[in-house]
Amino acid sequence: MTFALRFDPAQIGALAARFGDDAGDDRPAALGAAAALRGYYTRAEFLALCEWKSARSRPLVAANAAGAVRSATRRALAAGAGEWERIEALLALRGVGMPTASVLLHFAMPDRYPILDVRALESLGVTGRTSYPVAFWLDYVDACRTLGAAHGVSLRTLDKALWQASKERSMG
Repeated sequence: MTFALRFDPAQIGALAARFGDDAGDDRPAALGAAAALRGYYTRAEFLALCEWKSARSRPLVAANAAGAVRSATRRALAAGAGEWERIEALLALRGVGMPTASVLLHFAMPDRYPILDVRALESLGVTGRTSYPVAFWLDYVDACRTLGAAHGVSLRTLDKALWQASKERSMG
C-alpha cells in the first residue's frame, strides 16, 4: 500500500493548529499516560477512550468485563510485545476495530502509534476502505512514522494535520 500526502508538507503545522481546541485532547492523553504507567487500561479508561473514538461502539465495548480489558490491554502495552501482538490483543476485545485499537495504542504510546481514521487516510490518498487488516495497519504506522520523522513533527501533530486537511477539502 502506498500512502502519500495530498497536501504540501509545509502546511502540516498550520493544518494541525486549525484542528481545534486542544482541550479535547487532555483527557484522552491523561488516560493513556495513566495506562502506560500502570501497564494496562482500566475498564473505565477503556470505555472513555472507545467512546472518544466512536460513541456508537458504546454498547459493544461495554460488554467487555474489567478482567478482559485488563488482560488484553496488558498484552498490548507490554514492553516486549511486537506490533502485531499489540494490535491483535486489542482487536480481541468486543466492539474494538482497528480505528479504536489505534486510539488505545496512540494515547498510551503517542510517540509510536498514529490514530487510524478515514479522514487521515483520505489525506494520504486512501479512500473507500471499511476494513483494515493488520498488515494494512502496520503499513499505515510505518508510513506515518516516516512522514513524521521526515517533516520533524510528532505523530499527534501529523494526525491532526491529516484529519484537518481532509475536513477542509470536504468543505471546500
